Amino acid sequence: MTRAAQGAGGAARTSVWLEGRVRRGGRGGGQPSSGLDRERITGAAVRLLDAEGLAGFSMRRLAAELNVTAMSLYWYVDTKDDLLELALDAAFGELRLPGPDTEADWRDQLRRLAAEYRALLVRHPWLSPLAGTFLNIGPNSLAFSGTIQRVVRRTGLPEQHLAGAISAVFQFVYGYGTIEGHFVARCADAGMVPDDYFRHALSAATRAPDAAEVFRESVALMAARGGDTVAEMLDRDFAFALDLLVAGIEAMVARG
Repeated sequence: MTRAAQGAGGAARTSVWLEGRVRRGGRGGGQPSSGLDRERITGAAVRLLDAEGLAGFSMRRLAAELNVTAMSLYWYVDTKDDLLELALDAAFGELRLPGPDTEADWRDQLRRLAAEYRALLVRHPWLSPLAGTFLNIGPNSLAFSGTIQRVVRRTGLPEQHLAGAISAVFQFVYGYGTIEGHFVARCADAGMVPDDYFRHALSAATRAPDAAEVFRESVALMAARGGDTVAEMLDRDFAFALDLLVAGIEAMVARG
């Protein structure tokens, strides 16, 4: 059973957005705190997740950040999972979504949505595991999903292929952004900028006998790609991969 299906005491649950619980005081203790509300708690949770990741996140740690008791948080959310689900949707609220402009080129809008999602995943490395844990039916997540569907419908693909096109583009972005986010986090943990960490990692890998040949080929591929920095290389790969996906959609539309 996933965490999305568990609540306080192990009772089955689906989503904080379905159960209509602004606050039920699930633990039955604590007192409401002056100046505290669910929005403030959620914002602090996002900041704590950014700073310490999922492994370092706890209700006690969050309470310390807010200078309140841990039990007082349960006046506003029933469980830690509820709060993680709220934080997840709050992060999706950062996405800048294109408006319902039917005259805009769907290719440009699709690329914009993909770039926004990639940046969100890199900015919040904790987001990707949570996105696969909860139902993602908060208002911001739904706005993102609805915008994607509206844009992909304008490609001209038959109805039965729309879901496959969405999966091709946004599961690619999910994977790309997740790996890039892990890389950025490793650089930060090592106290190195991405370019220095990349050179260090590549040098170490090429000294491993079993990896040396593969990495020599990788170096040749990276040189052919171009780019003087890690950021430039990542951006070029991402842009070209999206071009391939867009071209694939166009080809499928042309086939009819």
